[in-house]
Amino acid sequence: MAAVKAPSVLRRLRERGARVQVIATRAALEFITPLSLSTAADTAVATDETWFESRPDAQHLALARADAVVIVGASADLLARAAGGHGADLAAATLLSVRGHVLWVPAMNEQMWRHPAVHANAATLRGWGHQFLGPEVGAFGSRGEGVGLGRMAEPEDIAAAALALLAPAVPQDLAGVRVVVSAGPTREYLDPVRFISNPSSGKMGFAVAQEAQSRGAEVTLVTGPVTLPDPAGVRVVRIETALEMKAAVDEAAQTAGIVVMTAAIADYRAATPASEKQAKVAGDVSIHLTPNPDILAGLGAEQPHHPERVLVGFAMETHAGVERAALKAQRKNADFILLNYPTREGTAFGGDDNQVTLVRPDATFEDWPRISKREVARKLLDEAVSIRRSKSFPTHH
Repeated sequence: MAAVKAPSVLRRLRERGARVQVIATRAALEFITPLSLSTAADTAVATDETWFESRPDAQHLALARADAVVIVGASADLLARAAGGHGADLAAATLLSVRGHVLWVPAMNEQMWRHPAVHANAATLRGWGHQFLGPEVGAFGSRGEGVGLGRMAEPEDIAAAALALLAPAVPQDLAGVRVVVSAGPTREYLDPVRFISNPSSGKMGFAVAQEAQSRGAEVTLVTGPVTLPDPAGVRVVRIETALEMKAAVDEAAQTAGIVVMTAAIADYRAATPASEKQAKVAGDVSIHLTPNPDILAGLGAEQPHHPERVLVGFAMETHAGVERAALKAQRKNADFILLNYPTREGTAFGGDDNQVTLVRPDATFEDWPRISKREVARKLLDEAVSIRRSKSFPTHH
């Protein structure tokens, strides 16, 4: 049961912006397939077989450069081998080489966990600075064992504990600040079952909301239809249409210190949506569309009434991007625009990474490398905090 939860841990780590690599022991592969692990991690799985493949570097040393190693479903055997300094397989050799944080998440039956040898090995590892999460009291997977101490912690708790090791001192520079984030697509219905939309996953907006919340902000996330779970500690307003998005964002933005518009809002909606499903007809069909309101422009028009509010927009261009983004920032009174490049590999809708250019109204800009969306969110909020401070404490010459 512990092994089959490993993909859930990987997915939760990636949802929160972590880059993950997987080592699967021979024993682990008796319970779970490499395909399920590689799909969840979005990278190839390292095994004892890949360890001996021809490569320019030692695989265990390359893997050991990670900021943290998390042993999910740690067995009594691996605890013993690590405490004894063994290095006969890839997992043990990596643990001998790692310099970052190590988090053990044990999973075994209660009799094994309470054995003096297991406790001695765990004490040795703690003495080296390794951390432990669990085990917990719960039902065991083996038949007839019932309930006891030894059940592995849940995937959400494992991901949270791992990320806490990586960021023990998150700046609280948004404490007391209300942040509004829009995310995802909108749906503009033509009739009760057909609509115009786009493939936005909402991941960028969710990353901004999570980063702002971790920095102390009071966050409202207004999102279109996406499959992502609600971020912890964030007020989530789920909508469908652009008009619903506008109403929710406008209301929340009135008391906001920072507004970040990442949503991919439909430019048009049906002028007169049909009240019943329309039957298929032969030949071409014309649909009368009418423009949706420009939410970012509407917020920008209100900026004089909110002199300390920071307004951030996103743009997607295939050419003349910086010039167009700068004009957009000027027209819509945004403090800056993050420019996306839809034709660049790895930055399309639904990905975990993004490559953007920060563009200001005066056409100055900063090219950012391809990084995780959580890292984009961090840099975005760094810039927003800096602008907010300059608005609160302007420099006089």
